[in-house]
Amino acid sequence: MSTIPEIRPGQSVELLKALHILTRDGKLNQDSRRKLKQVYHLFNFIEPLLNDVLSQHEHVTLVDHGAGKSYLGFIIYDLFFKDKAAGHIYGTEFRAELVQKSRELAQNCGFSRMTFLDMLVEQAAAAKEMPAEIDIVTALHACDTATDDAIRFGLEKNAQHMVLVPCCQAEVASVLRKHKSQSLSRTPLAELWRHPIHTREFGSQLTNVLRCLLLQSKGYQVTVTELVGWEHSMKNELIIASRNSSVACKQARERMAQILDELNLQEMTNRFMYEV
Repeated sequence: MSTIPEIRPGQSVELLKALHILTRDGKLNQDSRRKLKQVYHLFNFIEPLLNDVLSQHEHVTLVDHGAGKSYLGFIIYDLFFKDKAAGHIYGTEFRAELVQKSRELAQNCGFSRMTFLDMLVEQAAAAKEMPAEIDIVTALHACDTATDDAIRFGLEKNAQHMVLVPCCQAEVASVLRKHKSQSLSRTPLAELWRHPIHTREFGSQLTNVLRCLLLQSKGYQVTVTELVGWEHSMKNELIIASRNSSVACKQARERMAQILDELNLQEMTNRFMYEV
């Protein structure tokens, strides 16, 4: 058993070494400590969702989009899936070299119910390796529109839960910037993004507001909170969506349309208001 207090009981020290979270001699440096704290904190949110799915049926599927080196997927498998008789984790990542390394590590660890796919998030829903339905979708720091692609994937796969930590939202800000002069003459609210730094920050926040409304409009209950303290990461907003109705929320969709119209973002309609 590890004597490092940050490491959770049951966690494989050898896995953490292979992920380069621990050094070869089993030490934890400051950067790795911060990374491990973030992943563990996210696991604390995901574990109850996994148990919720298992309370309904014996098999749980999770897709981690924009997986990178798959820290999250491996730690979830090690702490939750390896002791279960059934269940599968899929990771998508567009960098082929990272996918290959993850495949090799999964094989070395005996994690047979992990599948890594070399593809963009937007390609995943149509991938033949993916089941028709997925229980849980995660996307940790999937950049810009990759988070939107993860949401669409979750909707198409009828996901019961989605756990998202968005990153680098630039698309809405670029549209705000393009129509800034027209917006300033149209509404005093445009003062919220008159200055470039405000455009960037307001665009980022607005993107997540629209994402939440989209999820609500599709019958999900949405919670927004911090992942970890702001001293660890500025990209820190955690969106948790759990389906609680098969009926679309008309009010959320109407609010979304009103916001897009009020802020001169009509060209973003297809991004946030679509049917699946």
